[in-house]
This record gives sequence, structure tokens and C-alpha cells, in this order.
Amino acid sequence: MTSPSPEKAGATDTLTGGPRRRAPGRRGGRGGAPVPLLLPALVGLAFLVLPLVALLIRAPWRSMPDLLTSTEVWQALQLSLLCATAATGVSLLLGVPLAWLLARVEFPGRGLVRALVTLPLVLPPVVGGVALLMALGRNGVIGKWLDSWFGVTLPFTTAGVVVAEAFVAMPFLVISVEGTLRAADPRYEEAATTLGASRFTAFRRVTLPLIAPGIAAGAVLAWARALGEFGATITFAGNFPGRTQTMPLAVYLALQSDPEAAVALSLVLLAVSVLVLAGLRDRWMTAS
Repeated sequence: MTSPSPEKAGATDTLTGGPRRRAPGRRGGRGGAPVPLLLPALVGLAFLVLPLVALLIRAPWRSMPDLLTSTEVWQALQLSLLCATAATGVSLLLGVPLAWLLARVEFPGRGLVRALVTLPLVLPPVVGGVALLMALGRNGVIGKWLDSWFGVTLPFTTAGVVVAEAFVAMPFLVISVEGTLRAADPRYEEAATTLGASRFTAFRRVTLPLIAPGIAAGAVLAWARALGEFGATITFAGNFPGRTQTMPLAVYLALQSDPEAAVALSLVLLAVSVLVLAGLRDRWMTAS
């Protein structure tokens, strides 16, 4: 009597012990895509990719160096990089402790606080700019005290650009860091505290190295979001060349008078977006 081949012996259902049945519609583990799904998928892909391809096709490549080195464009580039980096620094300084609070501390209303933290993600940026004006403007709830006590005026200044960008960018960092903290094992922190370390020392020496990849990913997302911010910036800080005119604002202004410069600036923002995706590829994508 011959024994069954390994292929036949392995083709049994682990739950019932009977022969394993192939899932309908599958051949050798992978089947072809159904036409009703394939066609809209291709249309969706074209809808997302074709505008970017058109931007590359219509780009003034020959005049690109002159456009990117012009005074107005260079000022916008420098200001955008400076403000986005400063906004990311503010987000790191305030957002990492906030993410730790949401992930590690139980307190009443934590769900409401988390919802309020993520609200700028879904809030229209123009509404965010109006809210910043009501809070930090000269006649705002807090701004009037900043002006009368310290002589600090934020609207329509470079500092106002940083504030507006940090307002819309910080939630990206908080979400990323909080998710990393929830995935990290809290027993390492508990072990450090049992050995005599304070909670802050355990956070600084144990937790921060563990969540460093999440912080880096959140910082990159926050920086990219700050670099591309438009609505809250123009509402709260205005559009003054050399002072508050960032790259998105310069694109909007150049589109009315110099479309080639608008395309050149758009390509810079597109390149930054591609670099951000490339930097986060290992975190978001896994090999199939």
C-alpha cells in the first residue's frame, strides 16, 4: 500500500480534517482582477497621476534655474523652509509631551482631549486661521494681553506664519508619536522606575530611544504639512513678500501674473512631497 504524496497529505483542512477546498475565483493563490473593479481602479489611478504628469510636461525646464533664483521666489523658498522648520520644532517641543500624556496617563475626558487635538486635521485651514485671529489677534482672547503686557503681536508677522503652520501640523506629529507609544512596551519604563529612576528620567533615557522612529516620522509629516500650509497662513499672517509670503502663497500669487514661476514653485513642493514619501516608505509600506 502506497503512502499519499506530500502534496496530497498537506491538502487537508486543519479544522475539519477533510480535504482543503480552494477558494472560488482563485487560481494558484492569485486570480485576475475583475473587470468591474479594474476599470474604476485604473480611472482612479489616472485621475490622481495625470495632473502630476501634466505639471512635469508643462514645466519650463529651460528657464527653471532663472525662475528659482529670482528674488521673489528665493525669498519665498527661504521663508518657507525657515518657518516650516521652526513650526516643526514647536510641534516637537509641545507635541511629544502631549502624545505621551494621551498614551500613558489615564484622566477623565481623555477621549475628548484626543478629539480636540486631532480637530485641526479636519478643520478647514481658513477656519483655523480665523480661530487663531480670534485667540491671538490684537483684540483676541489672549492676543490683547500679549500686546498690552509684552508688546507681542503675532498676526501678519513671520512669527505668525510659524504659529499658523504649527497649529495645522502638530496633530500629525501627536498622532504618530501616540501610536508609537501605544505600541511600545511600558514595562521598560516600569523597570526603570523600580530601579530608582524618576518618571522623567525613564522617559528621557528609556522611552525616547524606543519611540525615536515614530518621532522622526511624525516630524517629517509635520514639516511637510507646515511647508504646504496655505489657508491658515494667509488668514492669520497675510501675504507680504519677504515677511509672510511662503511658497504656497507665492504659487497662488504667481499663478495670476507669472504662470511659469507658479509651475516652478509647484515642482519644488512636489519634489518635497516625493522625498517625504520616500522617507516614510519603510514605515508605511511592507513587502508583499
